[in-house]
Amino acid sequence: MPIITYREALRSAMDEEMARDENVILLGEEVGQYDGAYKVSQGLLDKYGPKRVIDTPITEEGFTGVGIGAAMAGLRPIVEWMTFNFSIMALDQVINNAAKMRYMSGGQLKVPIVFRGPNGPAEYLAAQHSQALQTLFVHIPGLKVVAPATPYDAKGLLKSAIRDDNPVVFLEGELMYPWKGEVPEEEYLIPIGKADIKREGNDVTIITYSKPLLVVEQAAKELEKQGIQAEIVDLRSLRPIDEETIYNSVKKTNRCVIVDESWPMVSVASHVGWMVSRYCFDYLDAPVELVTSEDVPMPYNHKLELAVQPSVEKIFNAVKKVMYI
Repeated sequence: MPIITYREALRSAMDEEMARDENVILLGEEVGQYDGAYKVSQGLLDKYGPKRVIDTPITEEGFTGVGIGAAMAGLRPIVEWMTFNFSIMALDQVINNAAKMRYMSGGQLKVPIVFRGPNGPAEYLAAQHSQALQTLFVHIPGLKVVAPATPYDAKGLLKSAIRDDNPVVFLEGELMYPWKGEVPEEEYLIPIGKADIKREGNDVTIITYSKPLLVVEQAAKELEKQGIQAEIVDLRSLRPIDEETIYNSVKKTNRCVIVDESWPMVSVASHVGWMVSRYCFDYLDAPVELVTSEDVPMPYNHKLELAVQPSVEKIFNAVKKVMYI
């Protein structure tokens, strides 16, 4: 299979869906003439024109609302936020309109829209631009939330998100755009709501998603040197969440560590930890351990920035704890 970058996989997904369905449009800051802040939409303006690839003002609440209205009118908009840190400005539109309209209309109105862009810490961006905000969206009924960690998953899930009749929040990562991976040339879809076993193991289950997958895989290699075989569960989808895959893995390994780059309180990690503790209680040989970002705003200093986030050392120590080593 061809090896392409994460950004190329996203672009390919949008290109294929825009070619397949003329109702698919892309709008956001600098998505057109500038080819996207991270060059994800490169070439799409030339191919599909300014009526379908639309540069917007720097007004997240405004163009997000325009996208929601367009979705209710029959289009399938992809709204690109330059960063999810700016999505905070649009939360009223997302939570009170996109998420609720199908329910409040008794199913008469569909809102087939995708909100996408980079989420989570990058580098040297300080407290206001290095936030992992997935918990805000996962909390809301009516939204679907996905967070793929590989180019293969990114393409398959974005195509599924664009075709979905519900609003989908699609979490990427600034540092993930150059990541490379195998992506088939033929069309494929990945269903929303299905996790993936990225690595088989029998000693401990490590559950993660999005950018932390890389550091989890590095930790798994270090653990293997100690004779510990870690099974890595990549959630991919945060709402709906694949409970069956999680429980089956924990029942096999009897131990669980959850790695999440968001803050620990009321997070995806804390919810999954509750799920495992509740429904796999009789199978656990140790309490569930969480490895999250520290419960502080992101520092600007790079050494402190790295110290705040999940690391190989933190994951290694968490696994040792549940293994009673």
